[in-house]
Amino acid sequence: MKQKTNIRNLTQFITVIALSGSLLATAAAEPPKVGDKAPDFSLNTLEGKAVSLGELTPKKPVVLLMLRGWPGYQCPLCTAQVHDFVSHAAGFEKAQVVMVYPGPADKLKEHADEFVKDKQWPKEFIFLTDPDYTFTKAYGLRWEAKNETAYPSTFVIDTTGTVRFVKISHEHGGRTAAVDVQKQVDMIK
Repeated sequence: MKQKTNIRNLTQFITVIALSGSLLATAAAEPPKVGDKAPDFSLNTLEGKAVSLGELTPKKPVVLLMLRGWPGYQCPLCTAQVHDFVSHAAGFEKAQVVMVYPGPADKLKEHADEFVKDKQWPKEFIFLTDPDYTFTKAYGLRWEAKNETAYPSTFVIDTTGTVRFVKISHEHGGRTAAVDVQKQVDMIK
């Protein structure tokens, strides 16, 4: 009898743990997929101006780039990707390019200022900071590993707020090239 009680208690314990794990898994945000409405967000520019996705998408499609931010150094692959987009800026007149730089709030502005320095930043591009990973977590892009911040990602969102293209890299490389993103933007009617 005691063995049956112990087995029943163990079974109940495992069920509770399994349910807790599934609740935790569902609580974590999933990245938006093609066809989803992009979750709205509001982040600040380096000058402190609030910018929301909801105010941008009705005007023109949005190209949203998630950078790695400050994982203890300026990511050279993020720098290369930004240079690629900057050098192709003329091809993005049909879209609004938004880059998000995540990191711990402490010194984030200082690191972000350092990142954009000397990049000939096009005035049409918007650079936003994501202190303490608020946006990163809401979009399911937080890279929870030592010396990591966010998965490098690219989204193209049309004027209805619908995600039309997604590429999320689960490594440092695997970034989307500017010319490939321009093709995605050009497919939006």
